[in-house]
Amino acid sequence: MEGVKRGVLACAGAVLAGVIGVTTPAHATAPPPPRLQEALDRAVAEGYPGVIAYARNGSEVWRLSAGTADRASQAPAETTDRFRIASNTKAFVATVVLQLAAEGRLGLDDPIERILPGVVRGNGNDGRSITVRELLNNTSGIYDPTTDPAFFDPYLSDHDWGFVYRPHDVVAAAMTHPPLAAPGTTWSYSNTNYLLAGMVVEAVTGHPVQDELRDRLLIPLGLTHTTFPLTDPQIHGPHLHGYDLSGNDMTTFSPSYDWTAGALISTLDDLAQFHRALFGGHLLPPDQQRALETPVTLPGAPGYGLGVQKSTVSCGTSEVAVWETDGGGPGFTSIALTSADGSRQLILVGTVFDLAADLRHEIPVPRTDALAAAQDAVFCP
Repeated sequence: MEGVKRGVLACAGAVLAGVIGVTTPAHATAPPPPRLQEALDRAVAEGYPGVIAYARNGSEVWRLSAGTADRASQAPAETTDRFRIASNTKAFVATVVLQLAAEGRLGLDDPIERILPGVVRGNGNDGRSITVRELLNNTSGIYDPTTDPAFFDPYLSDHDWGFVYRPHDVVAAAMTHPPLAAPGTTWSYSNTNYLLAGMVVEAVTGHPVQDELRDRLLIPLGLTHTTFPLTDPQIHGPHLHGYDLSGNDMTTFSPSYDWTAGALISTLDDLAQFHRALFGGHLLPPDQQRALETPVTLPGAPGYGLGVQKSTVSCGTSEVAVWETDGGGPGFTSIALTSADGSRQLILVGTVFDLAADLRHEIPVPRTDALAAAQDAVFCP
């Protein structure tokens, strides 16, 4: 699913971190930003069963929650609970690809055919004319089968929550459709791009992509509560439950279809630690950092770089520039924002995302501006 942008929201450990120069901020000594807890409470009152947030201003960090982690048990939502981060995953995968580029093991402008011969082919799709960069910035023109409601029939119609799609099968399904546009001419969000990016990592390294993510990011950053399930539909350990708009529990759901486009499970602190490292320049050399943060300039493109997006938080007559990743998938909505100067962060998670509504092009989250108000509370002094 396409990441959940601010407009939708408006509608609706690091023991090893020192190795790469990332410090984990201490707990706050000052009170949290005014109106932040109020915004979370209002989000629950207006439709989210549970909301959790991580906010940072300099070295001051606050973790707040509202509502329940599980409607059935009425257990309170905890700021340490795990959740599916959905398309926030793309920034992790883009970082690994950029690290491989920095090592000279691939070039961002290499054609996909050179790395994955014969994979992007048929019905006008041609891997010889699509580059690695165009996968990462969503300008490849490749079709996304996960926009087709029938794709999700095994889950939403048959209720086979453990149904497994293999990444190669999803890519093959994309190849039965003609491209949406010629490569590099339009911006169009496609999970297929990031499945192909995961396949690129495996082809270049000879290792499973989950091992590369673990060894390059999770272990060095001390992200001990972040996991990459391949087919297991359960979330293990303390976690939030996610729901659709009718209140159906969507927590158990195979991550297989999403793979490197959105399968990661994480926590507030782990996701915040990754963002501090990424936007603090600790994970990539300068050339690759610039590539990460160079937005597409095509008409209608939303400031999307390589797995990350340049955005703003409106503060009345002024705006605060931020880097954003976000995710919306069965049961969970999340957004991670880091100010351009790195001084402020906000990670917000709400436990509703209605996949069926999203496939009908309807708003998949509760109609509230409370989560947008939470952003204002952190970034607008």
